[in-house]
Amino acid sequence: MRVRPARGEDTDAIADVYIASFGGLTFLPRLHSDEEIRRWIGVAVVPHHELWVVDDPVRHVVGFAALSDSMLMWLYVHPDAQNRGIGSALLAKAKERRPGGFGLWTFQRNEGARRFYERHGLVLAELTDGTGNEEREPDARYEWMP
Repeated sequence: MRVRPARGEDTDAIADVYIASFGGLTFLPRLHSDEEIRRWIGVAVVPHHELWVVDDPVRHVVGFAALSDSMLMWLYVHPDAQNRGIGSALLAKAKERRPGGFGLWTFQRNEGARRFYERHGLVLAELTDGTGNEEREPDARYEWMP
């Protein structure tokens, strides 16, 4: 499995992964159409973050991670490609790229993500009531400090 820097032509595939993965979080309200999400990824995510992807010969991009200076902003793996080490490879790349540490947010009810991050050495730093996110869903901030 190869983790590589995202290219401009990956934007649609990154959006596909995000839409499929985020759509699986059935406890969240659907606030945006797929077209709105695609536009947001094209104008706000791809051009303003350090992006890494994993692709396979069948689907092309099957997972991505987006980094800011001190945060892992998004890490998503397409539901059809989960449990194959893709998330672990992307998280390892984030640790490599941010050796001083980073934080991330996930929803409190996303128990699978929380177990994944804890299994990989991230520590719960804060729980919130969700007033700081668009979905108004309680979230959890994790930190990785080497």
